[in-house]
Amino acid sequence: SGVAWNESHHCRLLAGLVPDQFQTCRRNLEVMPSIIRAARHTKSVCQKTFADMRWNCSSILRAPSFGPDLLRGTRESAFVSALAAATLTHSIARACAAGQLPLCSCGPGPAEPPGPHFRWGGCGDNLGYGLQLGAAFADAALKPGKAGSRALKAVNLHNNAAGRQVVSDSLDTKCKCHGVSGSCSVKTCWKGLPNLDEIASDLKSKYLAAVKVTHRLIGLRRQLIPKEVDVRPVKDTDLVYLVSSPDYCTPNLHLGSLGTQDR
Repeated sequence: SGVAWNESHHCRLLAGLVPDQFQTCRRNLEVMPSIIRAARHTKSVCQKTFADMRWNCSSILRAPSFGPDLLRGTRESAFVSALAAATLTHSIARACAAGQLPLCSCGPGPAEPPGPHFRWGGCGDNLGYGLQLGAAFADAALKPGKAGSRALKAVNLHNNAAGRQVVSDSLDTKCKCHGVSGSCSVKTCWKGLPNLDEIASDLKSKYLAAVKVTHRLIGLRRQLIPKEVDVRPVKDTDLVYLVSSPDYCTPNLHLGSLGTQDR
């Protein structure tokens, strides 16, 4: 976090980058503080969101050297993928609005007409730029031809997209009052994102309702379909996973369970 990010060789300081992410870093040095901030927030928000659960996200502190709980396509890895993608989009969108990035600024004004008691103004979060650059960075390691299981990559891509969709759906109207002594006779409003705790809470609900899937050839292409035959088709907003999790109550290093003893 103390790096100036003004020289391309700084990108070599980050462990775990795939070549496409390294190139994104070199071409967009100014956005790297936002990406690093997103990684830090992902860790802290994940642990806060799961503090009262058997799996409490403590294993995220090992990133990028994840253990079995986050490498095997579990519902826990689904949550972490979605949260990381969402946080990255959120961080970049906010940085644009804060004037921290030279290639973007405030989000475009809403197309809908203002209401009778407010006008559009202020500086909205730049969701479009956050989605574009966030997807380019987060999905880089999951492109076809990269090493790894096709099923696991398909699941991670799906969960990344689901995380970004939660951010998109959370964009809401925020307002500031103007008038004598706070009378709020006039309001200036813009489109802004909620804090990350709200986004993580939405994703936790999706985690609890995550769908176990298999990666199967349907027609001419492979698709993620529910493992159980009586489950509805997978939606774009669902979190999906491949393998069932251990109970996380007793330690099992092979499965990535740290247990709950002494907690």
